[in-house]
Amino acid sequence: MITIAMQGRIQFEAELCDVTPEDIAEYRQRGYWISPKLFSDQAILRLRAAHERLWRGDHDGGATPPQYGVTKVNLEGAALRQQCNGFWLNDEIRQVVAGPVLGAIGAQLMGVRSVRLWHDQVIYKPSVDPSVANPAGSVGWHQDYGYWHASDTQNMCTAWLALQDTDLSNGGMRTIVGSHKWGLIPESDTFYEPDLEKLRARYSAYGEWIDEPCILRAGQASFHHALSLHGSGPNFSGSPRLSVVSHMMPGDTCYSSAAQWHPNVVFLGPSPKKGQPFAGSYWPEMFG
Repeated sequence: MITIAMQGRIQFEAELCDVTPEDIAEYRQRGYWISPKLFSDQAILRLRAAHERLWRGDHDGGATPPQYGVTKVNLEGAALRQQCNGFWLNDEIRQVVAGPVLGAIGAQLMGVRSVRLWHDQVIYKPSVDPSVANPAGSVGWHQDYGYWHASDTQNMCTAWLALQDTDLSNGGMRTIVGSHKWGLIPESDTFYEPDLEKLRARYSAYGEWIDEPCILRAGQASFHHALSLHGSGPNFSGSPRLSVVSHMMPGDTCYSSAAQWHPNVVFLGPSPKKGQPFAGSYWPEMFG
């Protein structure tokens, strides 16, 4: 057990996870791996409270909006809520998404010595009525790296931390096993395309379609490769589904000068150069 402290105050208790060679082999063969429980029940309650504060607009430290802006939400609405770089806005979320527990695991799975945060996501999926045609809340099959061409490596990793027990009933994530071996699929930036069957028809041409649910207890995390296809369906559970997501990169990741634009490039300055490192406070060091 370790503690994560901020400004002299203990915030969270978390378990250091020994990632075995078998775990690493599973991640590299299947494209994702589910951790044991990493964060205590008390830590999960604090993160759920941090979620609620974030959506109410109660931000810490007079924070300026991140490069993605502040998501405007209807607190009574059925639409998926997604705030990128919530670590700018909430100190407790920062301690987890940019912290050493997820970072140390990411380093082992990616096979690197140091890890930085590429960006995070705070995701709130409201429960919806299953009798409604085309209910809200689906996340289209996509590859994370489909959005990240500005990075010079595809060896990036996402940690998806469940803040409640999660399965298909509340719109849990689903992963296509082994799809990271298919390579970068053209125009795979389809997070916001909700028709999962239409996307399956498109992507299944690249390999065998093995759709596997990521079933997690609160405090567990699913770690997946940046090329692994994943998505999720609606939440029919009667309660919201909450998560925090840490997108991680090797500590020496640089700008690729690819044609695709990404908000992170803004902070490299007005004339970014190929090979310029993504380093500094915009991309906190998680491990190294």
